Amino acid sequence: MRMKVRATMVALVPALLLAAVGCSSTNTPATGKAPDPKGSSGAASGARGAPAPSAGSSAPSAGASRPERAALAQGDLPGYQVSAQGKNPGAPDGQPQADKKACQPLADIMGDKPDPKARETVNRGIGSQKQVGLAVSASVSSYSESDAKALVARLKAAIPACGTGFSATVEKQTGSYREVRAADYRAVGDESVSWTMTAAAQGVSAQVHLVVVRQGDTVVRLMALNVAAADQKAQVPQEVTDKQLEKVRKAG
Repeated sequence: MRMKVRATMVALVPALLLAAVGCSSTNTPATGKAPDPKGSSGAASGARGAPAPSAGSSAPSAGASRPERAALAQGDLPGYQVSAQGKNPGAPDGQPQADKKACQPLADIMGDKPDPKARETVNRGIGSQKQVGLAVSASVSSYSESDAKALVARLKAAIPACGTGFSATVEKQTGSYREVRAADYRAVGDESVSWTMTAAAQGVSAQVHLVVVRQGDTVVRLMALNVAAADQKAQVPQEVTDKQLEKVRKAG
């Protein structure tokens, strides 16, 4: 059943990296094994596997862009594994298309980037060693400041407009999203928005928590679910958000 949940999550939440699921699975008592290291030589946008990351595996190279410098790296968060490995090879690419125009911002946020106007997006997968199954997708995107502000405004408007639910399709894979609710969450940035929703597909549902923060012309997107118990409420750990925003400020 756990594998079915993980496979379905690929369709439900495309932005969640296989690395996040793989990292969290290293702590699942059912196997006790680290993810298969095959394909571990890929870069952030091209790897096909989800190895347990080694220290410094996601450290930026010389001349790295600001989003690359701001992205989380292994060693930044004690008690978590951070990977720059690519998405599940079965995960759809691109931006999901909502069945309701008002809900498109909420569909976009689950795609490869927060929305089509992102100039660059760097993704990380985070697996908790403290809470079995907790997987977090973290991304840092660069924008023009006006586009970054508009993104947050669209999300704030979409949450109450889409409370009864919507569906979204990417590469012929469709998921439904219901019980969209604004959530209280502390994030130290210029502005932020947080919400929860229940995602469902193929008879499997998952509780998802999302946080989007704008710091100047940079947008941080954080998304959490529990792949070991998808029906349980998940929350982006505060320490993950705080560390990510600290790195954004230092990189800026």
